[in-house]
Amino acid sequence: MKKIITSVIVLFFVVSSVNAQKQFKALLVTTTRGWHHESLHYGVVALNKLATQNNFDLVLMQDPNSINDKYLADFQVVIFLCTTGDIFDSAQQKVFERYIQSGKGYVGVHSASDTEYDWEWYNKLVGRMFHIHPSIQTARLQVLNSSFPGMTSFTNNQLWTEEWYEFGPEKISGLNYLMAVDEKSYNPVTNWGVKKGNGMGALHPISWYHEFDGGRSFYTALGHMPTDFENASFLNHLYGGIYWAATGKK
Repeated sequence: MKKIITSVIVLFFVVSSVNAQKQFKALLVTTTRGWHHESLHYGVVALNKLATQNNFDLVLMQDPNSINDKYLADFQVVIFLCTTGDIFDSAQQKVFERYIQSGKGYVGVHSASDTEYDWEWYNKLVGRMFHIHPSIQTARLQVLNSSFPGMTSFTNNQLWTEEWYEFGPEKISGLNYLMAVDEKSYNPVTNWGVKKGNGMGALHPISWYHEFDGGRSFYTALGHMPTDFENASFLNHLYGGIYWAATGKK
């Protein structure tokens, strides 16, 4: 009888251990050295819910000094959520480069493209960097690739209100564009004095992915509005990028 009870207990702990295993582990970086977005708090809350719903671990980076090879080895993807400015020193930059080179993933949300301009490698990892934006407006989305994870929630000509980023030139070839904004549906003209913007023309991308330096990179410019992080279409889009970047699965 004791042997039977012992076997049941062992089986219970084995099954519990298997059930407790998460799909992957993600590190969430929210450091801002420039503009601090109101949506950042809402994004942290939403990502914690996404992690629970989709059975992955999410760890908020509390201390930039924790960025070292041993620490990052536990994560399959690092998410830059509305980061701005120079957030890593030169040693931490090298650590992050080695992390991606080991086959891991990166996800950039909104102002992640307004981060680390002087770090050429990071510019290539993101793919394109933020240049300027007009006032917040409603515009029409253009779906360019509906087969990528999370993209089926969007439809062509879907209305979306956003701070529409205009980007500089491609920092690397081979970007796979997922979604664009129709410039005919809003006014892209912007004048900040030292900076001006007139839009990007026929193709104004706002989300893309690519493989880079041994790893994977996904970026979406959506996420300025706090309400984005309550929108099912955006959350599916965001999780699709996280899932691909972490696992490489489409």
